[in-house]
Amino acid sequence: MEFFLQLLVNGLSLGFLYAVSALGFVMIFKSSSVLNFAHGELLAIGAFMFLVLSAWAKLPIILAFAITMIGSFALGFVVERLFLRPLIGEALIEVIMLTVGLAIMFKGIMLFIFGGDIHDYPKFLPEGLSMEWGAIQIPSVYVATFVIGILFLIIFGLFFKYSSQGIYMRSVADNQPAALSLGVHVKRVFALSWAIAALVCAMSGIVLGIINGVNVHELSSIGLKVFPVVILGGLDSIGGAIIGGVIIGLLETFTGGYISTSLREVIPYIVLVIILMVRPYGLFGLVEIERV
Repeated sequence: MEFFLQLLVNGLSLGFLYAVSALGFVMIFKSSSVLNFAHGELLAIGAFMFLVLSAWAKLPIILAFAITMIGSFALGFVVERLFLRPLIGEALIEVIMLTVGLAIMFKGIMLFIFGGDIHDYPKFLPEGLSMEWGAIQIPSVYVATFVIGILFLIIFGLFFKYSSQGIYMRSVADNQPAALSLGVHVKRVFALSWAIAALVCAMSGIVLGIINGVNVHELSSIGLKVFPVVILGGLDSIGGAIIGGVIIGLLETFTGGYISTSLREVIPYIVLVIILMVRPYGLFGLVEIERV
């Protein structure tokens, strides 16, 4: 029973991290219908940015984290303005292939600068943050993941519900032509979506770097796991991304604990195939009905 509870805690923590990572992906898709194949590379860029500031420049952790968040937010704006905006109005496949090209370009630059080795952050999480319930241990990094993740979800919830920009983003996601007719600056909404997505990726990349170390290949591959999460929850559902992340995290952890650690890496894609065959719009995605 204790082993089961330990796996449950680990699975919820990992799933919550997947859920937060998937939020940025869903945001871009909802506002522009673009599948961002550079998602994993944005995770890695944020993680390495924090590594440079905290471990190499030896800035205070809070300052390094704040600069990383601001830098990632600005990077999202730059990526959208330089690479995505010129393709507005072009075929969707061209935009998707552009994100594939960006992924390869970003990964190549990071490998050139940092190599393929694993880098570690300086230890900065207080040991007192960890929790123990009998034989069940919750490391400080998982506690921090819960706290930061909940804060981000609350902030996003308030942003989308009450702020003018959040309302504009929701209107563009629901109906772009109608939003344009009402005077919504759609290009600005696209830029803001990419900026917020890059910020969320950076935060997730930092947490993953604390857990497993900072490695270009590892962090890039995490970006692929976002696809099973968002397909399971529904590509256009933020709530579905959270539920999908938790389910995938639990499936991974229990598969690795009870069946095989090798099968653990495969189970998200098995779920992806099953969901696409049975319910292609996901658990909470909207079914589009076209009348001829």
